[in-house]
Amino acid sequence: MMKLFPDSTQYLNPYPFFKKMRCEYPVVYDDSQKVWGIYRYEDVNRVITDYKIFSSDFSQSNDAQLEQRPKTLLTSDPPLHKNLRNLVSKAFSPKVIQDMEPRITQIVNELIDNMKNKNQIELIQDFAAPLPTIVIAEMLGIPTEDRSMFKNWADQLLRTEGEFNLNNRPDRQTVLEEMNQYFRDIIKQRRTNMGTDLISGLICAEIDGERLSEIELLSFCEVLLLAGHITTVNLIGNAIWSFTDHPQIMEQIRCNPAFMPSAIEEVLRYKSPIQLVARVAKQDVKIGDQMLKEGDRILAWIGSANHDENTFENADQFCVNRNPNPHIAFGHGIHFCLGAPLARLEARIGLTSLLHTFSHMQRNSAIPLESTGSFLIYGLNQLHLEVER
Repeated sequence: MMKLFPDSTQYLNPYPFFKKMRCEYPVVYDDSQKVWGIYRYEDVNRVITDYKIFSSDFSQSNDAQLEQRPKTLLTSDPPLHKNLRNLVSKAFSPKVIQDMEPRITQIVNELIDNMKNKNQIELIQDFAAPLPTIVIAEMLGIPTEDRSMFKNWADQLLRTEGEFNLNNRPDRQTVLEEMNQYFRDIIKQRRTNMGTDLISGLICAEIDGERLSEIELLSFCEVLLLAGHITTVNLIGNAIWSFTDHPQIMEQIRCNPAFMPSAIEEVLRYKSPIQLVARVAKQDVKIGDQMLKEGDRILAWIGSANHDENTFENADQFCVNRNPNPHIAFGHGIHFCLGAPLARLEARIGLTSLLHTFSHMQRNSAIPLESTGSFLIYGLNQLHLEVER
């Protein structure tokens, strides 16, 4: 039986598996999971871009057991998707993101101040996780001291055990309910004490003259918290992981920070934080040599597409001056990640400050790398570093 997923022993390096799939099984059906896997760049880009044929709304799936949840930015199609996106797009406008730079710099400096006298640090816990969590918590108007809960929720909700339908896991439902209760309390507080934060804005927002229901508000909070946390944590962690594996490149960037933006784009391609997106075929459609039926579920593997040799020369090499670099780490089309500019800004400020503060960084080879435990999210649970100022 053909597996669509790298197994847990391959989570740290799924790329040989992806290469085999691109070469031998670029479009393949897993009968046990009832889902298609798509691996080549051209096909993946088509699936994530053409919303008229490939839906994000899983209520259109042939699988009646899939959980029916309120539609979110990630699980809706136009026109609802446009309405939902418009509700929060102002909070992620270029002007708002630009105005956040001083505060992000302040948070970065505070986190680095806590590390700068150490000769060993654990990057994820000390820096990569707190930074985006504090930022999104402040945007949502929730206490930053609760950030350890946010990371735990994200880790639990996105952990995979070799199957596509995560809703089969009872522990996931427990975590969801815990998180939802937390946000119910926040929403209740806001209704009597409105602020200028995102949650207050969503409570007041209307779609077609109607306010969002509580369950719709909870779904929004869930998506914003998880999306605001996951990508940036792993972008920063994967960047330092890549830099320490390529010390000459790290020194090049340290000496010339102008290379940092293109280095970040290469990290997004080379170690894409989000490995796949899911879609449903809205009609019978041919992809490659295979015919998919209306209602079929699809996994489009971004992590594989971004290593496709037909699109990227020397795809398995880490090349910070790669040009062009048409990676799709943040998606494409109407579902292009709304928070991409914020993630890039946090990464640029954070990584530049780390390289400026520490003249030397290397991985502590005595401590093995440990993956996130998920084929959905590519990154590390911990990254132990030996550092010098």
